[in-house]
Amino acid sequence: MPAAGAAVPGRPGHAGAGRRVVILGLKGAASPRLAGLADEFRWVGIARIGSWLAALARARPAEAVMLGGVKKGEIYSPFRVLRYIPDIRTAWLWYVRVRKDKRDNAVLLAVADELKKEGIELVSSVKYCPEHLAGEGLMTRTPVPRSCQEDIDFGWRIARSSADLDIGQSVAVKERDIIAVEAVEGTDAMIRRAGELCRVGGWTLVKVARPNQDMRFDVPTIGPSTIRNLRDAGCRCLVVEAARPSSSTNPTRSPWPTNSAWRSWAVRRDR
Repeated sequence: MPAAGAAVPGRPGHAGAGRRVVILGLKGAASPRLAGLADEFRWVGIARIGSWLAALARARPAEAVMLGGVKKGEIYSPFRVLRYIPDIRTAWLWYVRVRKDKRDNAVLLAVADELKKEGIELVSSVKYCPEHLAGEGLMTRTPVPRSCQEDIDFGWRIARSSADLDIGQSVAVKERDIIAVEAVEGTDAMIRRAGELCRVGGWTLVKVARPNQDMRFDVPTIGPSTIRNLRDAGCRCLVVEAARPSSSTNPTRSPWPTNSAWRSWAVRRDR
């Protein structure tokens, strides 16, 4: 279970399913608290895929799950080559395998292939926590503000187009105008930027999944920190894409889950 930055609510779903849990924490990204949730815990470098595979080989797992996220903007920071010295396997992946396309999906698909070569199946991140998939309909006792409805309809089309182009999955809308579009900085940073640009508040955040969202990695979520950031930035309405049943031919692909324990204003399903 390679783990990056994420909240640590309790024992992983694997343990509840009677599985032995081995966690590889990415240095500089994962929480040290993860060590207390695993039967075995090891720190590994973000750019050291060879060490991931060596650690997993000792544990001999049949499947792995990716959790949390890595701030991609860090790879463009000064002295990045020294901070993230790659091992041979990572260097080959980065400079050869994904040389022409370094978007998130391409990189993570390449990592999944490296795991598969070692006999490790990367499974859906929500395989052991389906109860956290977002349902369709209103998720709070507060109805959707009437003033936000046109922004929802407008923002939904823009967010879908952005996700289809693999640019970003979230947009901030105010009075049928786009305040901010998510890119490499991630949702939380985009929310702060939207709050700075729209100081009167009352804007709407729309977040959707990619058209063929691979649930094995990079699963879009809404959690407690997102809700706090939205409140602090003056957001009035949050709209997320509801989960749909996975395809029977490819169970790893379906639109996205959100932590349903953290109530958003509204949830809408794409038609």
